[in-house]
Amino acid sequence: MFGWFLIQRPRFNHVFLQNNSFHIPKRVQFSVLPQSSYIPVPLSSFSQFRGSKFLECKCASEKVSESFERDPGQEFEPEPNQARCYFSGYVGQFVVKPLLGYIFGIIAVTVFGLPTPLGAGIMLVSCVSGAQLSNYATFFTDPPLAPLSIVMTSLSTATAVFVTPMLSLLLIGKRLSVDVVGMVSSILQIVIAPITAGLLLNWLFPRLCEAMRPFLPPLSVLDTACYVGAPLAININLVLSPFGLTVSLLIVAFHLSAFIAGYFLSGSLFHKAPDVKALQRTLSFETGMQSSLLALALANRFFQDPLVSVPPAISTVIMSLMGFALVMIWAKKKE
Repeated sequence: MFGWFLIQRPRFNHVFLQNNSFHIPKRVQFSVLPQSSYIPVPLSSFSQFRGSKFLECKCASEKVSESFERDPGQEFEPEPNQARCYFSGYVGQFVVKPLLGYIFGIIAVTVFGLPTPLGAGIMLVSCVSGAQLSNYATFFTDPPLAPLSIVMTSLSTATAVFVTPMLSLLLIGKRLSVDVVGMVSSILQIVIAPITAGLLLNWLFPRLCEAMRPFLPPLSVLDTACYVGAPLAININLVLSPFGLTVSLLIVAFHLSAFIAGYFLSGSLFHKAPDVKALQRTLSFETGMQSSLLALALANRFFQDPLVSVPPAISTVIMSLMGFALVMIWAKKKE
């Protein structure tokens, strides 16, 4: 059981940054394996899984990995003016993005005539916490700001227990029934509890975690494929439905707007900062990327209409592609 929580993550310490050894971060989440087997399951068989249970386990193991961002005992002392950065990232995650999600959800229903559950799915995507992929993206473009990205993601993750259900009720409650108490309970189980378990494991058994790290990298490719491919495999029939292309375009517009909003809003707030461009890129990733897998797990569990799951499933792919396209563009410009 503890094998599920042994995860390789990038180390953002000063030694790693100074020697410019910017290797691809490795992370392995054993939740992709059946509980009774140690043999990887082919990707084609994911559609046979019970969707919500699989996604909850996958999301839980993803959240555990956030507890491995830094070494046990490693100190991170933020500068005084970084409090503004934390606040800006939080506002981008839980104010700007939900506002954009509400706008595009309304557009989906009123302008394009899509079913209400699809609009609700877009809104649900905008209500969840930040994604650890934003930490990767920041690490690739501006490594010194990776700890800042981790802290901002951690803040949104820790408070998502109450913020996500309340935002969902505010944006979706008038259209579909929202079980706030049930959402709080589920997020505690698949977000807070795994993070706590990961922290304890990393603290109590650091040597065990270190010993296993050399064996984990070969599985990182499988993990990434599962993260992106499994939601589509589970919901493939809905994604390929007649409204799939329209929803995809709306999701692209939603994420693009969030990336742009995060970039220019942070530019206006920190225009006097010496590293303003790096801050803009970091806050753009924080605003434009979120835990779509959590949104998909909540959609599968708390909404009877399967159409609610379509936008989160599409978002897992669109967000990843757009985020790392920006990584390549910005990294190339820096060169």
